[in-house]
Amino acid sequence: MTSRRTPPSSSAAAASGVRPAGRPERAAPARAVDVRGWVGGIRLSGFMVIMLSLVVLGAWVLVPTLGTYLDQKQRIAALEHSVQVTQKQIDALTAERQRWNDPAYITAQARERLFYVKPGEVVYLIDNDIDPAAQPVEQAPVSDTVQEKSSDWAGQLLRSVTGAGLAKTAAGSGAR
Repeated sequence: MTSRRTPPSSSAAAASGVRPAGRPERAAPARAVDVRGWVGGIRLSGFMVIMLSLVVLGAWVLVPTLGTYLDQKQRIAALEHSVQVTQKQIDALTAERQRWNDPAYITAQARERLFYVKPGEVVYLIDNDIDPAAQPVEQAPVSDTVQEKSSDWAGQLLRSVTGAGLAKTAAGSGAR
């Protein structure tokens, strides 16, 4: 004798929270929102309609005006900054003009820039534009006796040629 168990009924399974095997679970039907009931619950008085229309009209008038106001404030700030920069340039040029009114400054500039001299003066120009750190160090004095030294002459030649090609010279570093 075999006894079979019958599955519980769907109402009993739903009450107990157990789902029968083999049957998919159905979603609860979506509740429809009753828009008519929601809109019908709103009561508008004449005063409320007038106030709402005044708020919308005020926003419609003020938003473009506010945008224009902010744009003009930004332009004013940019122009004030431009005026400050221009004023600094004017101050620098005024100071430069005051210096050029001084005869001692004119003489110093003529001597420095154009190498002018007063009659009877002797000018010595020393053209030494190489940075002191780039100048070669002093070598030890050369001896009077000839000494033979074994060396790699090809490697020394290559180092000498590349060193001469990479060295800074007075003519190459922008001498006046």
